[in-house]
Amino acid sequence: MGKIIAIANQKGGVGKTTTAINLAAALGILEKKILLIDADPQANATSGLGVELNEVKNGTYQLLDHSIKVSEAIHQTKSANVDLIPSHIDLVASEIELVDLKEREYRLKNALKEIQNQYDYILIDCAPSLGLITLNALVAAHAVIIPIQCEYFALEGLGKLLNTIKSVQKIHNKELDIEGLLLTMYDTRLRLSNQVVEEVKKHFGKMVFKTIIQRNIRLSEAPSFGEDIITYDASSRGAKSYLSLGSEIIKRNK
Repeated sequence: MGKIIAIANQKGGVGKTTTAINLAAALGILEKKILLIDADPQANATSGLGVELNEVKNGTYQLLDHSIKVSEAIHQTKSANVDLIPSHIDLVASEIELVDLKEREYRLKNALKEIQNQYDYILIDCAPSLGLITLNALVAAHAVIIPIQCEYFALEGLGKLLNTIKSVQKIHNKELDIEGLLLTMYDTRLRLSNQVVEEVKKHFGKMVFKTIIQRNIRLSEAPSFGEDIITYDASSRGAKSYLSLGSEIIKRNK
C-alpha cells in the first residue's frame, strides 16, 4: 500500500513546493511509482511540472467535491514515474464549501482509497495555511515532512504546526507520524544558516533529515521551464540533494 506523505508548514516560502516537485521526481528516478497531489490553490506544483493551468478540468477541487473519481483527476507528467493531481485557483472555494459538509476532514482520505495501492508514495503539497484543505491532507497522510528554511524566523510558527499535528493524531488520524524535518535554503557562507542547523538538530535530533537542501540557482530556475530539477539539470547541486533525500526516505521506510 502506498505511503501518503504530506509536505506541510503554514509558513510560506520555506520550500514546500520545491520539495514536493523535486522529491517526487527523485523518488521516480529511484524507480518508485509516485502520485503528487497539488493541494495549494496557488497551483505552483502544477505549473512547476509543466501542466497548463487553463487546461485543468479535473483536479484536487473536484476530488474534494467528490464530483469525480480519483482516476479522472490524474494527469501524467514529463517526470519519470510521476503522476499528478493538479490544482487550480478554484480550490480556494473548497475552504468555504467544505465547512458544512459531514465528515469534511475525511474527504481526501476517502477519495484516495481507490488508487492507494497503485503507488509507492503519494505526496501532498499543502498550502501555507492550516485550513480545511491542509487538514484533509493531514488526515489522509501517514506522515508529514516539515520543510524549515535556514533563516532567522525558521522556528516561528513551528510550535503551532506541531500542535495541529498532535490534535489531528488525537482526533482524526492516530497513524499520523512525522517523517522528518527538512532544512532548506541553506547557505554555507552564512553564520546564521549554520546556527539554525545546530538549533534545529539540538531540539529535534533524529527527526531531522541528514540531507540539507542548499540554496541553488538551478532549483529556482527549473519551475519556470515546467521541469523538475533532475530533468532540468541532473548534475546540479539541487538535483543531488533531492536524490539524496529520496534515498534517505526509501531507507527509512524499508
